[in-house]
Amino acid sequence: MHRARLADLRPVAKFVAVVCLLWMLTLLSSTTAQAGKILVKVDISQQRMTVYQNGFPRYNWKVSTARRGKVTPRGRWKAKWLSRHHRSSRYNGAAMPHSIFYSGNFAIHGTYNIKRLGRPASAGCIRLHPKNAAILFDLTKSYGLRNTTVSVSN
Repeated sequence: MHRARLADLRPVAKFVAVVCLLWMLTLLSSTTAQAGKILVKVDISQQRMTVYQNGFPRYNWKVSTARRGKVTPRGRWKAKWLSRHHRSSRYNGAAMPHSIFYSGNFAIHGTYNIKRLGRPASAGCIRLHPKNAAILFDLTKSYGLRNTTVSVSN
C-alpha cells in the first residue's frame, strides 16, 4: 500500500519540478534583460548627446563641451565611477550633480548654467541639464558601470 501511494505522487512531483524549473528560467531571463547596455554618444560639432539603451536611441539632449582653449577628449571609454553630489576640486568647488566619470577628471554631469547648453562652455567635461543628468546617472547605476560606454567624437 505504501508503494502505491508513492507511485501516485510521482506525476505530481514531476509537475512541481517542471513548474520550479520554468519559474527559475523566467527569473534568469528577466535578470539578463536588465543587464543590457547603455551607449552615450556625444557629438561635439552638434553639441548633442544621444543615449542608446540596448541598441535603441532613447534620449537626445543638448550638451555643452569644452569652450575655446579647453579640451573635451575624443574617444571611447567605459564609465569609471559615479558621484551623485560631486564638487569640482579644480574649479572652486563648482557643483557637478550626477557625475559619471569616464576618463580621469572628465565627467558627464549636470549644470545649473542651462542657458549655455547647446554650445561650448565647459572646461572639458560634458554638461547636461540637471534633470537629464539625473536620468543618465540612474540608468548608468541600474545597468552598471561596465555596461555603460561613453563615446565622444566630432
